[in-house]
Amino acid sequence: MTMQSAVRRRRAVAAAGAVSAGLLVLSACDKPTPISTVTVGRDSVHTEATCYNDGDAVKTADLTKCLKAKVTLTVDPDATVRFGVDPKIADGSWTILMNGQPLTDTSKKTYRTIPGSVFFNSQYGATGSSTVVSIKEGDKTVKGLWSFKFKKAS
Repeated sequence: MTMQSAVRRRRAVAAAGAVSAGLLVLSACDKPTPISTVTVGRDSVHTEATCYNDGDAVKTADLTKCLKAKVTLTVDPDATVRFGVDPKIADGSWTILMNGQPLTDTSKKTYRTIPGSVFFNSQYGATGSSTVVSIKEGDKTVKGLWSFKFKKAS
């Protein structure tokens, strides 16, 4: 009987260890950020935030690295570019930035459209055949940034 008790005890310890390890792994998971989507013609991409602080302000020191694009899209200047954001982003208001500068007024809508030619027009601050376009959540403070690189279609 002592042999069976020892086996049961080892199984109980192993089960407790497995449960503890599982809880530890789950606690290390990051909570997903709201999604933003950009559509050009039939091509559509969506991504989580480049920087996000769960609804609180992103540190000013982090903003430059947040403007690094995670996703690249080819944009025909004659196409319409459509931006869509998660309702959580829209509730907090959002702005479209081009190379870090505001391109649009702040909005609380979940959807906006802009002509593709704007992203390659020097009048709006574009230089060359590519530009970084970002969606900024927040009005006075930055609560999240979603960044995309737009390459001009040849």
